[in-house]
Amino acid sequence: MSDQIKFIVDNLNKEPFRKNYNLITFDSLEPMQLLQVLNDVLAEIDPKQDVDIREEMPEQTAKRMLSLLGILKYKPPGSATDMSTFRQGLVIGSKPVIYPVLHWLLQRTNELKKRAYLARFLIKLEVPSEFLQDETVADTNKQYEDLMEGFKTLHKECEQLKTSGFSTAEIRRDISAMEEEKDQLIKRVERLKKRVETVQNHQRMLKIARQLRVEKEREEFLAQQKQEQKNQLFHAVQRLQRIQNQLKSMRHAAADAKPESLMKRLEEEIKFNSYMVTEKFPKELENKKKELHFLQKVVSEPAMGQSDLLELESKINEINTQINQLIEKKMIRNEPIEGRLSLYRQQASIISHKKEAKAEELQEAKEKLANLEREVSVKTNQTREFDGTEVLKGDEFKRYVSKLRSKSTIFKKKHQIIAEFKAEFGLLQRTEELLKQRHENIQHQLQTLEEKKGISGYSYTQEELERVSALKSEVDEVKGRTLDDMSEMVSLQEESRYHYTNFMIKNLEVQLRRATDEMKAYVSSDQQEKRKAIREQYTKNITEQENLGKKLREKQKAVRESHGPNMKQAKMWRDFEQLMECKKQCFLKQQSQTSIGQVIQEGGEDRLIL
Repeated sequence: MSDQIKFIVDNLNKEPFRKNYNLITFDSLEPMQLLQVLNDVLAEIDPKQDVDIREEMPEQTAKRMLSLLGILKYKPPGSATDMSTFRQGLVIGSKPVIYPVLHWLLQRTNELKKRAYLARFLIKLEVPSEFLQDETVADTNKQYEDLMEGFKTLHKECEQLKTSGFSTAEIRRDISAMEEEKDQLIKRVERLKKRVETVQNHQRMLKIARQLRVEKEREEFLAQQKQEQKNQLFHAVQRLQRIQNQLKSMRHAAADAKPESLMKRLEEEIKFNSYMVTEKFPKELENKKKELHFLQKVVSEPAMGQSDLLELESKINEINTQINQLIEKKMIRNEPIEGRLSLYRQQASIISHKKEAKAEELQEAKEKLANLEREVSVKTNQTREFDGTEVLKGDEFKRYVSKLRSKSTIFKKKHQIIAEFKAEFGLLQRTEELLKQRHENIQHQLQTLEEKKGISGYSYTQEELERVSALKSEVDEVKGRTLDDMSEMVSLQEESRYHYTNFMIKNLEVQLRRATDEMKAYVSSDQQEKRKAIREQYTKNITEQENLGKKLREKQKAVRESHGPNMKQAKMWRDFEQLMECKKQCFLKQQSQTSIGQVIQEGGEDRLIL
């Protein structure tokens, strides 16, 4: 413990705290002062914690510190059952609780600063599922999650740049090089300006170039806007598909249901909603109002010190003693009517609690069902995007399952047959090994017998002769097949060449016929026939396109010439609208002021009549 206190005091005396403590003065600090020291250390890690704890309630201080320690992933020593003791010690400023926290914080201040900074951007805000059913809220939440992922990526890149080894000298050299390059570019621009000034109409050319640059930037902006509109259209189409799927499922459910079941379901929903509106929600609202009133009362009271807490604890103990005495007196009297009423009250309370619990379970089940339906819709859309097929439902799914079962049965049978084949293969393999071993034994006996008879190698020579004769027969058979294949190949090549030649002849005949018809139509004196010629049609199309291009160029020129006056006129119209709106507001304000009363002049006097 002394080493721990010494480490704390040494770090508190350094920058940025500069407390000037020693072991005796630090150990003699009051609980409130010790809590302020802890708050100063937390404020160094997270600047939002820089508050004076004398100006806030002890519970609020403890809640704020516990929240930050949870974000920093501080684990109190001891088991999970000691958490209440840790919270209580943090409220009253207990040294056995504060010292380990200070020691842990001062050991890793830089790391905790980074963690606290990242927590401001990476702690996800949980949105209730019933709010996510709104499309706008869901889209906003999706953008929020995307921004969080983008922050993660940018932070990683920033950390990589910090650790990449760039020195300030290299950065300064780069800056000086860029400044030199800037000076060179400025000089080059000056030279180009001098050269351009000698050219005729250079101001007009510069103006045209400036307009071209503006138009290019506008074109890029329009392209970007077009892409954004495409994305919005894509999201809108997805939303429409999702809504159509929901409508389809609802119609399917309504088509399959009977009127009696629908009426029964509606009655159950009406009963449930009536219970929620008339009983559950009013109770919860009343409890919230009581809790709010209590919290407002607590906030309105002045800050409490240690003596005030002790006084409140003594009052609580006295009131608990009085309650126990009253309960004992009531048990001694033991009135039978009151006992029966208490039994009924207890049963009614149990039933009410069960009803509330079931209502909450039903509400959770509905929320879970809505989430599952939303997930099913998303998965359905993803499946449709992947392979373009619909997800099976109802009878189609049942038929698919029955088909799978039949295929599973067939698979099991085939698997059994394969297992039998494998067993038979193993048996045959073992038989082959035995026969090979037996053959080797016979061969060994045969060689021994040949050596005894003086004809060693006879069986080997006989086998070689048989093998050579077999190989010769195979070679003869291959030669015969090769000759047949060669003759067949030759006949195939000739047939292919024949068909190719016929095809080319027919193609040339068609082209010749088309050329003859074109020449007849072109040299014909009949204008109706001449218009059918392909050359005339192409000439007509070229003329039409040239006229269209000319009209478009004239239209573009007119638009360019009228662009400035039109923009000026649009600006004047917007200014006129603002002026009229201002006059309208002034008129309405004057009307509201004059409606308060009426001034009448009578006898040289002004009278206000309300």
